[in-house]
Amino acid sequence: MMTDIEIADQAQMQPIEEIAAKAGLSTDQIEQYGHYKAKINLPVKAASGEKHKLVLVTSINPTPAGEGKSTVLVGLGDAMNQLGHQTIIAMREPSMGPVFGIKGGATGGGYSQVVPMEDINLHFTGDLHALTSANNTLAALIDNYVMRENKLGLDPRRIIWKRVEDVNDRALRNVVTGLGGLMQGVPRQTGFDITAASELMAILCLSVDLMDLKRRVGQIVVGYTYDKQPVTVKELGFADAITIILKDALKPNLVQTLDHTPTIIHGGPFANIAHGCNSVLATQTAMKLADYTVTEAGFGADLGAEKFLDIKRRVLKKRPDAVVIVATVRALKYNGGANLKDLTQENLPALKKGMANLNRHIHNMQRYGLPLVVAINHFDADTPAEMQMIVDNCHELGVEVVTTDAWAKGGAGTHDLAKEVVRLCDTPSEFHELYDINDSIEDKVKTVAQQIYGAGTVSFSKHAQKQLAQYKELGWEKLPVCIAKTQYSFTDDQSQLGAPTGFTFHIRGFVPKLGAGFIVALAGNMLTMPGLSKTPAAVNMTIDQNGKITGLF
Repeated sequence: MMTDIEIADQAQMQPIEEIAAKAGLSTDQIEQYGHYKAKINLPVKAASGEKHKLVLVTSINPTPAGEGKSTVLVGLGDAMNQLGHQTIIAMREPSMGPVFGIKGGATGGGYSQVVPMEDINLHFTGDLHALTSANNTLAALIDNYVMRENKLGLDPRRIIWKRVEDVNDRALRNVVTGLGGLMQGVPRQTGFDITAASELMAILCLSVDLMDLKRRVGQIVVGYTYDKQPVTVKELGFADAITIILKDALKPNLVQTLDHTPTIIHGGPFANIAHGCNSVLATQTAMKLADYTVTEAGFGADLGAEKFLDIKRRVLKKRPDAVVIVATVRALKYNGGANLKDLTQENLPALKKGMANLNRHIHNMQRYGLPLVVAINHFDADTPAEMQMIVDNCHELGVEVVTTDAWAKGGAGTHDLAKEVVRLCDTPSEFHELYDINDSIEDKVKTVAQQIYGAGTVSFSKHAQKQLAQYKELGWEKLPVCIAKTQYSFTDDQSQLGAPTGFTFHIRGFVPKLGAGFIVALAGNMLTMPGLSKTPAAVNMTIDQNGKITGLF
């Protein structure tokens, strides 16, 4: 069996101008980055057509067994085009942190991949580098401002803007800067986040044009004065400089699948520590050009889909016409207590128990009033009895189940799912918001924790309670909340699998992200700078004298 990269190496890619033509873009509407990548010049005019449907692909909570959400997403896009439905895929771009850390990229797998996969999973068109540079330029400007006149009285102890790197590096979580003497800056304790978790990443993904980007950059709160008043980038006079660094990164990126489906990849926030959705501009561009746009939300529906519906949707001004929840038999058995090494063996009791995780996600999407289908990402070890148990379970909930073979067969293995998605997109539905935007921050967090996660109560630390009082006084309450929590569980404890209920959900603190337009709630011990595993994926990567890479998936 060939690996993902071996399959990608054999791909016969079409020139990017041909892919652009398929998407309805002329050569003067793109800026080529070599033969197979391009930036899309903005704005893009809407193509003629009546559908412009939006399909959201999400999943159950991830497990070490894997779910294959991106693989199903790509296979679905290919299948819809094969069946004559003009479709464009809109995805997030990968962070190199996980690529070199936990083995996994963001371009799908098998015969449902986006290519050139090596380029996309590494430097791509430089968007994450631009974000890193912009973020750290702002950090340098802030430190210089404090060292110089500091007219606003920005308190070095209350600067909340951190530097970032697009790597997993636990050693940078807590650092002290400005050491070495008078001209080396003002010493202060700070730290690094991963670029995917930065506010600038969220701003890039939620901006609708260049001037909106500049406005949002100006609204970033970098810290507080000695009398505890917030200080913004606009007040410091740095908004234009930071926007200049990001002007090209704002343009969405165009690539292709193995089957030559146009794919827009842009923005890469993680859903566990950020809002987890590709850019509004990428999704808008795809919807303008295609009858169907197939997009994603990171990790499980409790994280990515919730944030898509409660954060991104408010800017996009469009709710999904259909939702796909991806699951695997082996992941459901793992959620039911089966050992990782035994997942290829039939285990109906574990599967039945683990089904609670899938059911919670189904109920959550039904809570929003969205038409949905469950896609079972098929593996050879899945037995007929196991598959039938999932089908019977979902039918009891009024939800259709479709088996897909996207990894092995590409779009051809996803035709049944595509047909069901097209049917769902024409099904009338009424969207229901989860919470009123005018609710207090505390009530919004409680609503998400109790109605989406299944928590009984929410505990706010003393620090978090002080922040809530401060944010209310500052008038920041009418913003969505973005909860940073483990992706492996509905709780803030990653070891609690399945679908626990009645637990206490812990909020240790908040981070205001006014430029992005939401308040981050930090749950449990969730960290915004990941670390590397004992044996990172980087150890298994090689490159030969011809530049051929192996070990990259």
